Amino acid sequence: MSVDIVAITEIKAIALRAPIETPVRTSFGIMSDRPAVFIEVRDREGHRGLGEVWCNFPSVGAEHRARLALATVGPLLQRLSPLPVSTIFARLMQALHILALQSGEWGPLRQVAAGFDMACHDLGARRAGLPLHAFLREAYGLEGPCARQVRAYASGIGPEQPAAIAAAEQARGHRAFKLKVGFGEAVDRRALDAIRMAIGDGATLMIDANQGWACAEAIRLGRAFAAYDLAWLEEPLAADRPEAEWQAVAEATTIPLAAGENMNATAEFAAAIDSRALRFIQPDAAKWGGLSGCLDVARRARAAGLTYCPHYLGGGIGLLASAHLLAAAGGDGLLEIDTNPNPWRDRLIAGLMPLADGCVLLGDAPGLGLRHDLEALAQLNEG
Repeated sequence: MSVDIVAITEIKAIALRAPIETPVRTSFGIMSDRPAVFIEVRDREGHRGLGEVWCNFPSVGAEHRARLALATVGPLLQRLSPLPVSTIFARLMQALHILALQSGEWGPLRQVAAGFDMACHDLGARRAGLPLHAFLREAYGLEGPCARQVRAYASGIGPEQPAAIAAAEQARGHRAFKLKVGFGEAVDRRALDAIRMAIGDGATLMIDANQGWACAEAIRLGRAFAAYDLAWLEEPLAADRPEAEWQAVAEATTIPLAAGENMNATAEFAAAIDSRALRFIQPDAAKWGGLSGCLDVARRARAAGLTYCPHYLGGGIGLLASAHLLAAAGGDGLLEIDTNPNPWRDRLIAGLMPLADGCVLLGDAPGLGLRHDLEALAQLNEG
């Protein structure tokens, strides 16, 4: 069988939860535990691949997505097989279109389809004996050398203890940091003052408003916060606000804008790239598109002179996949690494993505490099 074609005969999915001592706060909600939905696919020869499905919100959503994977999307993938890996997300969503219209479940269905797309790429890479980044370059005909080292940044830093967290991450090897804002100007300023003082003037600093501002407020605060020498302002507006509002914010502040984690169609990404309002494009491979869709967006963004930076705030499978995707896509983008406690990240990536001087180094093991299967992950949950 061709290197880029997979025929899936078996699917599995599991929803896991890990308690955390400190909840994760955003401008729109709080995570009181760390959920994860992991999936596994196998072919007739016994090759397997792992994927991850975005499931952070709503808080009850992980179990629902796992059931969708087992009862709906996984069986559909089996019926559609064999398929070229580059078509998996698109073919699944094409076949799921009427169900999505009928149920209104666009988000969960896209997220589950993205997870299966990720797992099929891992399977293809393992079967080929190639690390995922090398497999992506071969399967998609990408030219030029593939760097095993990618730049990274410490993400998910909230307003509670920004200086202490940033200092600890800096000591661990990070050189770029992203602070969550959108908690009121006074709180945001205190956090910005603290983190900038902690990391120093030479370190890279970004902020993320998590869609928390209206246009006028985004313009006012974008201008006010420009003094902190910020590399980007992420999602100052709701993702579905008119292009004119994004253009107005982009023109009013000197801080480059970033967005993409809440875009849900190729046409949305194309319009955002063409608008020139954004400088950084951030699709999430566990939330929309899988590796096939996000690689397409990354190539479009780079061709337009923009920077592709994968969004990610989940467990270790999706983080590894995002790192390999960035390595394959090339460019000077940064990999998002959440600083908040997450056993599903820490237990899985240990030793696979060493961090030094602001970069992570990917290994040469086939696929994602993970030895776990779903049974082993279930045992980790029980432990």
